[in-house]
Amino acid sequence: MITQKDTSIACGVSLATVSKALSGQTDIGEDTAQHIRDTAKAMGYLPNAAARALKTNRSHNIGVLFEDKTSSGLRHEYFSEILQCIKTEAERLGYDITFISRNLGNMSMTYYEHAKYRNCDGVVIASVDFRHPDVIQLVESNLPTVTLDYVFDSRTAIMSDNISGMIEIVEYVYKKGHRKIAFIHGEDTSVTQKRLASFRSTCARLGVNVPDEYVKSAIFHDPRSSGLATRELLALNDRPTCILYPDDFSFIGGMNEIEQQGLSIPNDISAVGYDGILLSQVLRPRLATYRQDAVTMGVKAAESIVDIIEHPLTSLPVQIMVPGQLWEGETVKQL
Repeated sequence: MITQKDTSIACGVSLATVSKALSGQTDIGEDTAQHIRDTAKAMGYLPNAAARALKTNRSHNIGVLFEDKTSSGLRHEYFSEILQCIKTEAERLGYDITFISRNLGNMSMTYYEHAKYRNCDGVVIASVDFRHPDVIQLVESNLPTVTLDYVFDSRTAIMSDNISGMIEIVEYVYKKGHRKIAFIHGEDTSVTQKRLASFRSTCARLGVNVPDEYVKSAIFHDPRSSGLATRELLALNDRPTCILYPDDFSFIGGMNEIEQQGLSIPNDISAVGYDGILLSQVLRPRLATYRQDAVTMGVKAAESIVDIIEHPLTSLPVQIMVPGQLWEGETVKQL
């Protein structure tokens, strides 16, 4: 294994100078530092992570907590894009990513215990039951945390603008002439609460009556539950002319149910998704949806957790709101 001492001999400089160059210190000439780095790379030198951690008191390892009820994991296109961007940005900033859970082999542990076991400098909480005691323990611990789409007191949160997203969707559907608008929402989360409140308040502002039977509960990213909710809506004597779905993937269940009943989109019934995943744009007709900015969500999450880790005394908790964009698609008929 090539060491810093080998590099110092090859470059004809002291071991201290090599150490400064490889750790990015600025009290040596840039030309000398670059020559040392180039030589070390050519010789195959790799930094010792344990030694680096002792010197900086950081592991340069960020934990990521990601769980979802449907167990779709990284196949969940919206979250997979966020996670990929967290990973890419963290690596650019010099950090590795470790997924944490409550199980490690045959051992059961809390999220906090796993994060400490993996020596994480901080944790990004991307998707989980935020009300679970283990999550609260993690957030209230001494580990820096950043959450996505959920706000804890005195913690930084990266928020997709679900309120504005729903306003734009309802106003778009309204302008297309629809007054019988149904909403199939996801399970009871802070995201659902914001979207549902925004849906109801926007409809009220526009003078659109929403009967109780027009609002159905389903599960995010679960076509089966959205399909069943769609069946209930289609069975109503006064059925809606447009159905809003909790996410684009769940819309598949609704689309199948509509087609099985011999109806077509948008001629017989209109539909709108949420997320703006690739699938929504390869369907025919193209799905009207609200594109969430997963790239910015992931980048901001990584930047924020690194800032908290590296500047613990000056970093302030903030809520960063990330706007999205309405994609009109072809699934909302002009009445």
